[in-house]
Amino acid sequence: MAVSAQGVASGTPYMVGTKLLQGWLTATGVPLGLIGLLAYAELPYTLKMFWAPAVDRWPLPWPDRRRGWLLLLQIILVAVIGAMAFLRPGRDPASLAAIGTIALLLAVVSATQDILVDAYRTDLLPEQERGAGAAATNLGYRGAMLAIGAGGFTLAGRYDWPLAFAAAALLMLMVLPFTLSAPLLPPIQHQVLSLRQAVVGPAREFLHRTGGGRAAMLLALVLLYRWPDGLLNAMAVPFLLQKGFSPEVVGSVLAGWGIGATIVGTIVGGILFGRLGINRSLWIFAIIGAFGNLAYWALATFPGGMTALLAAVGLENLGGGLVGAAFVALLMSLCNPRFSATQYALLSGIYALSRSVLSGQSGFLAEEVGWSSFFLLTAAASLPAFMLMFFLTPWHSSGAKGAFNPLRDLT
Repeated sequence: MAVSAQGVASGTPYMVGTKLLQGWLTATGVPLGLIGLLAYAELPYTLKMFWAPAVDRWPLPWPDRRRGWLLLLQIILVAVIGAMAFLRPGRDPASLAAIGTIALLLAVVSATQDILVDAYRTDLLPEQERGAGAAATNLGYRGAMLAIGAGGFTLAGRYDWPLAFAAAALLMLMVLPFTLSAPLLPPIQHQVLSLRQAVVGPAREFLHRTGGGRAAMLLALVLLYRWPDGLLNAMAVPFLLQKGFSPEVVGSVLAGWGIGATIVGTIVGGILFGRLGINRSLWIFAIIGAFGNLAYWALATFPGGMTALLAAVGLENLGGGLVGAAFVALLMSLCNPRFSATQYALLSGIYALSRSVLSGQSGFLAEEVGWSSFFLLTAAASLPAFMLMFFLTPWHSSGAKGAFNPLRDLT
């Protein structure tokens, strides 16, 4: 329950600062070009690795080294989201500057909270519970997306936008008791004693624990494991619209049916992970994820209506939920509790490159080869990860030395 509540805490400010704020600005007539500039306010989620060492170096001791920061940041988030209810969007520069400033502040605090949420989950859960923990976090995050995306917009439509922001602040406030009552983290034997150690130590420890060549392969696996997702998601909406489905149908299927399938995949992934172990979970879930990409290939290649759309979106999101559960467990397994905030932030930053840099040319690729060939190539994009898993996570091994038992050789 505590881990799931932190998922809600992560998803709420992100949805407020993106979808909910975009909706309010659009409804009040702010030009689309200016609304688009809000994307720059999301940069802290990408850049958070640069200040992650600070939370390893200067933990707040009460209730423990992670929840001290979490409580402070969540109180700030309640105040910032609540303050957004008093904004009055308009076309004048002063109003837009105030909105941009508070959106940036929200993103910085929310991204910092994400560092602590990931670190707390990583430090708390033993290896056999990491799949379930990843699933619980994802469920909380998706629940917040539904609450803000559906509930927030419903309140805004029936009453007014400020009430939607006030309700979001209340949702954040409801997380605080769960943070206070969450399990206490075990003490660590070697505290981080300097900022230099917090900055240099995570990379040095990771390289020492895994070895230079193995470390490079592990980082490549982090980068490539979810690459097929990034390629497909970048082009899913344009494809479905060009396929002839209406914007209303696409929106409702992706937001409702798709999120529902992701939640099911996340739950199933968490259950199966404990029985299969991390190695076999990574293999099986990635194979199912590749079949989700092939479902889009079938939708592009053969005639199909609403039933085919639901099948393709359902299978792709079911696979995405499974892959996400295994992937978060993989990242947790690669972290040392001494540096978990910094190491997890660095690893998630490497993964983010597959969604941006490695997937940025997907539109040009689709134009060049056509939709059917494009989706075949997105499924083939899973092959590099399988090649890496052949060496790092062999099927007949319960875990790879150094990679998935990071504390095995530490005293």
